Amino acid sequence: MAAYKPVVVQACPKLGEKITQDTLYWRGYKTPVQIKEFGAINKIDFSPVPPYNYAVTASSRIHIYGRYSQEPIKTFSRFRDAAYCATYRDDGRLLAAGSEDGSICLFDVSGKAPLRQFEGHTKPVHLVGFLSDKYRIFSGGDDYSSNLWDIPSATEIISYSEHTDYVRCGCASKVNADVFITGSYDHTVKLFDARTKSSVLTIEHGHPVESVLLFPSGGLLVSAGGRYVKVWDVLKGGQLLVSLKNHHKTVTCLCLNSSGQRLLSGSLDRHVKIYSTTSYKVVHSFNYATSILSLALSPEDETIVVGMTNGVLNVKHRKPEEKSENTQKKRQPAYRTYVKGRTYMPKQEDFCVSKPVKRVLRKYDKLLRSFQSSKALDAVLEPPIMLHTPEVTVAVMQELHRRGTLRSALAGRDEKQVNLLLTFVARRVIEPRFTPVLVTVADMITDIYQPVVGQSAIVDKQFLKLQEAIGKEIDYQEELLEVLGMMDTLFATFTKKKDTCLEENKSNGVTEIIETNMNF
Repeated sequence: MAAYKPVVVQACPKLGEKITQDTLYWRGYKTPVQIKEFGAINKIDFSPVPPYNYAVTASSRIHIYGRYSQEPIKTFSRFRDAAYCATYRDDGRLLAAGSEDGSICLFDVSGKAPLRQFEGHTKPVHLVGFLSDKYRIFSGGDDYSSNLWDIPSATEIISYSEHTDYVRCGCASKVNADVFITGSYDHTVKLFDARTKSSVLTIEHGHPVESVLLFPSGGLLVSAGGRYVKVWDVLKGGQLLVSLKNHHKTVTCLCLNSSGQRLLSGSLDRHVKIYSTTSYKVVHSFNYATSILSLALSPEDETIVVGMTNGVLNVKHRKPEEKSENTQKKRQPAYRTYVKGRTYMPKQEDFCVSKPVKRVLRKYDKLLRSFQSSKALDAVLEPPIMLHTPEVTVAVMQELHRRGTLRSALAGRDEKQVNLLLTFVARRVIEPRFTPVLVTVADMITDIYQPVVGQSAIVDKQFLKLQEAIGKEIDYQEELLEVLGMMDTLFATFTKKKDTCLEENKSNGVTEIIETNMNF
């Protein structure tokens, strides 16, 4: 009797995320720490100097957190109403924030009471930032104005009223101490120079602008609004370089990593997308529980902090790299140990002894070898196999059909087993790799159990699901055929027809020239 050959399971490519270097890098962050704040988190800003504490603005408070602290190490609560946009100065010593009553407060990080208070806006101030000279502050409010303030004298230097809607975001240039940028709900981004009395550049984003970001070189500007993230070349007068539409809802925040090679965007669709700044393609994505309002990455890319609309602060720390310098590796055998004897050629007087290889058969293979068709099918209808390796179940069904025992294996089953069979077939019959086998299985099940239709509500429900799944698939196929027909018609109209004859009323010279050009 010939030896039993195990069932051959068809290997199919698995659809999933492509593993790249970026995937491995961004997956290297630990399980997030959840911190509950008092309200929606509208701003997160890291201190630019060690130990890289970060300020979280939520409700009427500003909390300062340490890198690994889950409780605030300092709190600023001298606000009559909501606080907005707490931002560090480049030296990490001062902190500026706007408020609902239109005032701007300047805090010393080591103190409690405000050092300065700037009054001038008549409506809430959602934008505050420092110019790179460290002695001036720019702001933007819901009164449509953008102001510039002097820190030592606490006076207003200049006020710009060019926006026609709320000013909600902005940034300062690190290259030029007089340049800052504001974004507004009037769909525009304006570049201001403190030495002039009006804006020097206006960019039309097309949607209410929620966040703007300037690259460290000062040549590229990123704006976010609506579902779009757009990159502009400032040196070319605001020329649009690329428009990214990878989010499904409004993009609310932007962030760059320390090297400037990766751009991060957070959105109300609960996702953080990470783009390569060379190809502007998404290299990784994070998924969160609720809509995202603010996002920040620590200066060393060691921590990602995300603020959400439900007041939850999500903190992810990067896993420390394992140091293998101090650990002594166990000495491995030399290479010659493994290759010893491989090139030896047996001589005529040598006896070759071959050790038999023991094959371990699966449970369904053992049952098939003993011709227990029904039990073999039961073995592959267990939930772990059906859910995680459906190709094994289909391979056994195909083998039973080849043997001619599939009908007998499907027959004689109770209500629970028929329900299990129909659930699997209805779920997997629309997959192209399983369709040829499962269509045959569905026909056999229908023929066998047609007389009992109407006796079990559970089985009847599964039959209706199977009918619905097959009906939808047929409708999709018909629609695809219609689309193919339309595409064939379009391609036919694009085909260039060659002229077969020339007009007879033209002269011979002209005719010869045309024929020469066609041949050429």
